[in-house]
Amino acid sequence: MATATTQTRKREAFGSRNVFILSAIGSAVGLGNIWRFPYVAYEGGGGAFLIPYLCALLTAGIPLLFLDYAIGHRFRGSAPLAFRRMHRAAEPLGWWQVLICVVIAVYYAVIIAWASMYTWFSAQLAWGAGNEEDYFFTDFLQMGDVAEGGLSTTFVPQVGIPLILVWLAVIVIMALGVKRGIGVANMVLMPLLTVMFAILVVQSLFLPGAMEGLNAFFTPNWQALADPGVWASAYGHIFFSLSVAFGIMVTYASYLKRKTDLTGSGLVVAFANSGFEILAGIGVFAALGFMAQAQGTDVAGVATSGIGLAFIAFPTIVSQAAGGTIIGVLFFGALVFAGVTSLISILEVIVAALQDKLGWARVRTTLTVSIPLAIVSTALFSTTTALAVLDTTDAFVNAFGIMAVALVAVIVVAWLLHRLPVLAAHLNSRSSFRVGMLWKVLVAALAPIVLGYLFVSELIAKISEPYGGYPTWFLAVFGWGMVVALVVLAQLLSLLPWSGRSRAKDDPEYDEFLAEERYDPDPETDTVRVPAERIEGGRA
Repeated sequence: MATATTQTRKREAFGSRNVFILSAIGSAVGLGNIWRFPYVAYEGGGGAFLIPYLCALLTAGIPLLFLDYAIGHRFRGSAPLAFRRMHRAAEPLGWWQVLICVVIAVYYAVIIAWASMYTWFSAQLAWGAGNEEDYFFTDFLQMGDVAEGGLSTTFVPQVGIPLILVWLAVIVIMALGVKRGIGVANMVLMPLLTVMFAILVVQSLFLPGAMEGLNAFFTPNWQALADPGVWASAYGHIFFSLSVAFGIMVTYASYLKRKTDLTGSGLVVAFANSGFEILAGIGVFAALGFMAQAQGTDVAGVATSGIGLAFIAFPTIVSQAAGGTIIGVLFFGALVFAGVTSLISILEVIVAALQDKLGWARVRTTLTVSIPLAIVSTALFSTTTALAVLDTTDAFVNAFGIMAVALVAVIVVAWLLHRLPVLAAHLNSRSSFRVGMLWKVLVAALAPIVLGYLFVSELIAKISEPYGGYPTWFLAVFGWGMVVALVVLAQLLSLLPWSGRSRAKDDPEYDEFLAEERYDPDPETDTVRVPAERIEGGRA
């Protein structure tokens, strides 16, 4: 066996493939599965939407998921390190993904804080019957207007205090590491989330009017299939739902053991995520059917998504339904668990990147990352203008962050670096489900076309009128300015030198991994010294 010339810390790893699968599902199953997919499906033709949804899953979601797995596992690093090992010039793509995760982590935590408070509020119906909307915006958020008063510094304690507690909880999980922290958290939270949501669905199905809601959700509108916007919506949802192009699956795959079934794991994750989404649709629309009947209207009159569904519609259902308190606790508790498993995966992208770049220990890196993020998160999102900042940031980072980096990454990997053959061979060397020419065509041709269409559509929509009616200065800071800053900072971070202690400088474990991929050791020293040009473009 080849020996190493220097000692570096051993890369962390998941305890087993099952823990990885649960962690990957935990990342994919987030708030969007519960509060976004049901409405997207309903608006996209009900039962007919399952056709474009399934097409998007099979032709874009799963192929791109395999691509992320292959990059992370083949190049054994966080997003910046994996892309750098692929080619030096590709490193900024990794940092772009890291910075997107920085932005998402800052605002994602506050939604978990809201959900945790509403879990408690549900137990006592704190909002009062018929006052759900006013309670959320006025009493709970104490929402201010950025157009009139600018950014607020007024601290809202019922938001700020739980937000701080959320950050403390996730910092502890992250500090414990991949195996004892992230792995254990997902092993506990994911089964709990599944059981809680299953109970919620069963209870919702027995509400009066539930069948009307299910009919609205599943009744197919075949005419919708002729609308390109419906197909675009399906593909857009799949990209976000499976956590591709965030750097998450690249990072998680780098923690897998060498002989792991990558494509088999990916199929389990993809279909488990979709199964949960359909389950969420059943539960949500059964409850909305009850709400419509109670208010003497049709489902279209009450159907909504996002924050409106979670913090206005569901509290209304909780107030009106028999056993509504249980429904509320289960629903908001599920949001908390889904949010935490997603947030720790987002933070891991950042922590792993800095660990690889700087060669620091786990706890030091976690604290260096998490404490500043927690401070910024609390400063921005525990004030009266939090909702406006969240709304704008989320809209722009999704459209011009995730969508853009996915488009650029696919073009760079497939067309500029020509790495798909190498990645396909890597997948096939250790997986039960083999990929071939079809996978390469879907990644290299279909994915750029769809992503390009979605990106241009969003660009036209955002340019044609100010997003949300917010002031120009506000959009310049939290919208367009943030988008540009992500790209510039990614390039600057890639220019910083890698620490002498970092894994990129001297990584015996990676050298041994490459040796198993039929790379030859140095015959004079019997140590694995792989020429830079043979490591797909070189290492730092």
